Amino acid sequence: MKKFLFLLSLMIVLTIAGTIYWRYYFVFGQGVKAGNLNFLVYKGYVFKTWEGRLIQSGFKTKNPGAIQSNEFDFSVANDSIARILELNSGKEIEVRYNEYLHPLPWRGMSNYVVTEIISIAE
Repeated sequence: MKKFLFLLSLMIVLTIAGTIYWRYYFVFGQGVKAGNLNFLVYKGYVFKTWEGRLIQSGFKTKNPGAIQSNEFDFSVANDSIARILELNSGKEIEVRYNEYLHPLPWRGMSNYVVTEIISIAE
């Protein structure tokens, strides 16, 4: 009976650990986005995180002849990357990011976390 309870509790703990890893730490996708850096702010009540937005211009709209702008909201976990972005607000920036299934409070409020700056143009 003790062996059964031990195996059952081990399976429950492993299932919970696997679920937490899959939902919060598994990198669902990676990509590159480019656009004008609209803003970057350091905010939060308990966990202070860097949150930003890229404005991407585009031509694919429902209305013919109109121009649409897409917004890419992201978080930055690395302070050195955030400082570089902070100094280059309003410029054309290309960043690499990881996409997670769910955000964590200490990682940021967005599912997208910028990991690298590829280029900065005027």
